[in-house]
Amino acid sequence: MATAAASSLTIASSFSEPRTQIRSSRRSSLPLYQFSIPYKANSRSRRLVLSSVSAPNVELRTGPDDLISSLLSKVANSDGGVTLSPEEHKEVAQVAGDLQKYCVSEPVKCPLIFGDWDVVYCSVPTSPGGGYRSVIGRLFFRTNEMIQGIDSPDVVRNRVSFTALGFLEGDVSLTGKLKVLDSEWVQVIFEPPELKVGSLEFKYGFESEVKLRITYVDEKLRLGLGSRGSLFVFRRRQ
Repeated sequence: MATAAASSLTIASSFSEPRTQIRSSRRSSLPLYQFSIPYKANSRSRRLVLSSVSAPNVELRTGPDDLISSLLSKVANSDGGVTLSPEEHKEVAQVAGDLQKYCVSEPVKCPLIFGDWDVVYCSVPTSPGGGYRSVIGRLFFRTNEMIQGIDSPDVVRNRVSFTALGFLEGDVSLTGKLKVLDSEWVQVIFEPPELKVGSLEFKYGFESEVKLRITYVDEKLRLGLGSRGSLFVFRRRQ
């Protein structure tokens, strides 16, 4: 989270509305049964044959809750997306795209964006945490948590905590001011990052800024899409 080392965490949001419907066109595998009902007409015995027919079509629904469960299961234990394969990243993007259909209008005005959130996924690993999350950075800094807090009306707090060299606890944090650009997009201008490692604590670098499109938010989950295409998944902290 610095200029070079501080590609920031970002924000996201949305809600629910349409439903995806999948109709099954397969007919029931129930066998056809014949029922014989004897009756008499004009003193002659006849038999009436009745046959059963197929069961009605089955309708399956996928709503936001199902999509959220699927999304969280795909990014679980992935170190924020680092360990996922290209194909798995595509699957995450597909589910996130489906979830966007349930986004409320003007998500930037939704009060659910406020609170503390874990950053559980980013399609570009270095976007949250900057150089600390790069290939080389991860050799020396093991990420413990990536957290974003949004305080009403316009304060954003990003923090990545880590263990350096296997024994030094530390974190890098950013504080920024949120500005609404339109009904979906926000901009955050961050102050220089602050680094803490052991007993050391200091600021370094310069201001930085990010722009994010809020694509979904509810009580549990937020999604955001960066101006360069990075997808972020945030889960509300308990």
